[in-house]
Amino acid sequence: MLFNSAHFILLYFPIVVLGYFGLPERFRWVWLLLASCYFYMAFIPYYILILVFTILVDYVAGLLIAGATGPPRKTFLICSIVANVGTLAVFKYFNFFNTNLSQLAHAIGWNYGLHSLSLILPIGLSFHTFQSMSYTIEVYRGRQQPERHLGIFALYVLFFPQLVAGPIERPQNLLHQFHERHSFDYQRVRQGLLLMLWGIFQKMAIADRLAPIVDRIYSDPQHYRGLPLALATVLFAFQILCDFAGYSEIAIGSAKVLGFTLMKNFRQPYLATSVAEFWKRWHISLSTWFRDYLYIPLGGSRVSAFRYYLNVLIVFTVSGLWHGANWTFVIWGALNGLFLVCGEALARGFTLPAQLVRVDFLTRLAHGAKVAWTFVLICITWIFFRAPDVSHALYILRNLVPSRPFAELRSIGTTPLITSCALIVFFLVVSVARERVSLQQILSRQPGYLRWLVYGSAVMSVLLMAEFSSKDFIYFQF
Repeated sequence: MLFNSAHFILLYFPIVVLGYFGLPERFRWVWLLLASCYFYMAFIPYYILILVFTILVDYVAGLLIAGATGPPRKTFLICSIVANVGTLAVFKYFNFFNTNLSQLAHAIGWNYGLHSLSLILPIGLSFHTFQSMSYTIEVYRGRQQPERHLGIFALYVLFFPQLVAGPIERPQNLLHQFHERHSFDYQRVRQGLLLMLWGIFQKMAIADRLAPIVDRIYSDPQHYRGLPLALATVLFAFQILCDFAGYSEIAIGSAKVLGFTLMKNFRQPYLATSVAEFWKRWHISLSTWFRDYLYIPLGGSRVSAFRYYLNVLIVFTVSGLWHGANWTFVIWGALNGLFLVCGEALARGFTLPAQLVRVDFLTRLAHGAKVAWTFVLICITWIFFRAPDVSHALYILRNLVPSRPFAELRSIGTTPLITSCALIVFFLVVSVARERVSLQQILSRQPGYLRWLVYGSAVMSVLLMAEFSSKDFIYFQF
């Protein structure tokens, strides 16, 4: 079920909210669990069995880890991790590695006859697998008590707002909330609905309007040169941000309506002044997951400079592979790591000159230049993320520089381009405003008639600007 579908907005979510607050407290977890199962089964019903397997394995592993001492604790943790990563490997990575091994075997004349599997990737598999893994790891580290209520633990993994595309929660943040009483609170519900509305606007009015231009150019890039390729890349940068951040806003908002608090997943990432800062603002739940469970165990920054840079490259390359079983994603991740390492190495050399410059105008100019340069680097990495294969990505890179900009611009079409640019400008204005002030707090202090005028205008804007084709969210494929 899609957040941007009429089924979810007009039927499913209102029924879930009414049922949740209408039922006695002791039955609410059952209602949410059933609603979450229905939500997931609306995609491919029998894939719910994969989640049941993951839930049972990690539930038992958590109890065994907490009750054991010495080496058996690590054994139980390893068994849990192997089960989770093994599930990912079969459904997401087996065909990728099998195809590459087959090509390598053919190149060296080795007879390799293992066939690929005809499997459909379960939606959101990487997200709920990582969330479930974080539970057993935290129990092993002693930071989380094992959850003894199987139904509550199942709800922790299956909770519908963030089930298929995050935020990837930690047990310390979410699990205890299923044991707490959540009364109906008008102010909280209003805030949650406004977040959902802004998320729907980002997805349906911005991302889905940018998608046709990006799809047309990236599906056949050889027919374009120069400006169309550059514009399509920039438009994709905002398409994927509004698509994924929009999903996160709807997830956080829908959870807030029910009384649950999910972690913030985006914080105006294109205002970052470095690639390192970008990854503190983009998909925060995933970047912190890799930091805590891969980067720090590798040694983090408490090692030599060489090892530190190597750790960063390993983490980003693995992050790229997490996003998809394709060399384009691996290169995308590695490029982000490379840009981050180079940026930090260069920043160390320019620390003293930067400290000597104290003129406000120059400081603001330098800040703007850093934001612009970081955006350019991120757009270069997005080429590999969006391109169907490496050869297409390399073609786009080689042909980005415009030669006849006005002639090239006509091949896109001015009307959709003007609309897209206007939407992006509006999005940037709101993003900058949200970075500096709390728009919801300002709105809450206004007279009632003005608040409802804003609410009505926001709803009308969605209805007038939205694309109602119920396009999938980009990150559903991961």
